Amino acid sequence: MGFVTGTPGTLVLAGTPIGDVADAPPRLAAELADADIVAAEDTRRLRRLTQALGVHIGGRVVSYFEGNESARTPELVEALAGGARVLLVTDAGMPSVSDPGYRLVAAAVEQDIKVTAVPGPSAVLTALALSGLPVDRFCFEGFLPRKAGERLARLREVGQERRTLVYFEAPHRLDDTLAAMAEVFGADRRAAVCRELTKTYEEVKRGGLGDLAAWAADGVRGEITVVVEGAPEAGPAELDAAELVRRVRVREEAGERRKEAIAAVAADTGLPKREVFDAVVAAKHAESAGKEAGAAGR
Repeated sequence: MGFVTGTPGTLVLAGTPIGDVADAPPRLAAELADADIVAAEDTRRLRRLTQALGVHIGGRVVSYFEGNESARTPELVEALAGGARVLLVTDAGMPSVSDPGYRLVAAAVEQDIKVTAVPGPSAVLTALALSGLPVDRFCFEGFLPRKAGERLARLREVGQERRTLVYFEAPHRLDDTLAAMAEVFGADRRAAVCRELTKTYEEVKRGGLGDLAAWAADGVRGEITVVVEGAPEAGPAELDAAELVRRVRVREEAGERRKEAIAAVAADTGLPKREVFDAVVAAKHAESAGKEAGAAGR
């Protein structure tokens, strides 16, 4: 490709504005001008960004999106191996965070090619900071599955997660997602829906999941980030046998083996594994007895 220098090039992941173009990191303009190749999720949006920044791209521009990510990655790795400086940008925020980029980063690392970043705005961190919820520990869950059953299963996997949870969601699925969250986490669990961050009509709606689901039922527009409070630490009075069994079953439904689920619940609650095991066994015996009684009464 004309980049053979004997020294591998550099892959640069560049954050782009999530709304207000004035939030573009200062180094972005220089990187756009100096890169040998600019790989963009949407070349038209890239053109609008460079016009707003008053930047002329000196290198070659190629598209790099979900549909061609697998096919284009080897081409870009070849250019990197030959000494090219490749700049990767997505439509908004940091590449590879729920956006194209992970495959290219992994392939570059595999080839011992330097990977660096131009830090920029992040919808995840911006929403987290604005939510009013605990920020000392959090986990990013990306987009939930579109199918209702798969969405519920994914939510159940983190049903007892104590860290604050951050999700991306499409506006037309927001009401269903919030309703599912209220079902799994509880209608009173605190959350914040962050809409159109840094844009003209930015809005942060805070409240219980049940109230937020009712609010979203009328329709919500724009780009959405949802922040949900982590599960409360249960007090001794809440940890009856039924609650222990429920927690084990949630983990089993998420794919854990019963032994692993029991051990995890014991670790989460600080209770002996034997106590959790006995509760599960007792519940199983009770269910079996109920089925036998029902069969005998037919």
